[in-house]
Amino acid sequence: MIKPKNIPTSEEINKMVSTVVEELNITTRFLETKEYMQHGHISVYEHCIEVAYTSCYLAARFKIDVDYWSMIRGALLHDYFLYDWHIAGDNSHHFHGFTHPKRAFLNALHDVDLNFVECNIILRHMFPLTFVPPMRREAWLVCLADKICATKETLHFTHTDAAVKYGSVRES
Repeated sequence: MIKPKNIPTSEEINKMVSTVVEELNITTRFLETKEYMQHGHISVYEHCIEVAYTSCYLAARFKIDVDYWSMIRGALLHDYFLYDWHIAGDNSHHFHGFTHPKRAFLNALHDVDLNFVECNIILRHMFPLTFVPPMRREAWLVCLADKICATKETLHFTHTDAAVKYGSVRES
């Protein structure tokens, strides 16, 4: 493990995530992800924000030197596939788990300029379901954070602060 030069505080992480969320809300179709459900009762929007926070938490907790800005941006765009994969009878997304990273990547590439770290995060976050592993620490952290968040969401262990903060909590 490489010792990080500077581990951000919780407040700095909150500011970074908020900054990137607001940028994507303005410059991309990221707000559309509020319309699509991900796991349980959580929208893709909420899920991606939680994955960004969880990735940052893991990096800071384990003192892993990462490019936080790229990791946050990649985490927010990792499920930028922009469709509802839960529609009954629609077999076009039957292999969603295998195919959505490429769709998310192409959508993100259409809307923003991506660096190598962000590309690697988006394309490799479904490892080992997709066979090629991540190449960067940031991508490994997002891959792990995605699985942690998906498990919590599927088992209904979450109604997160991020979801409340960004106004995407659904009324029960």
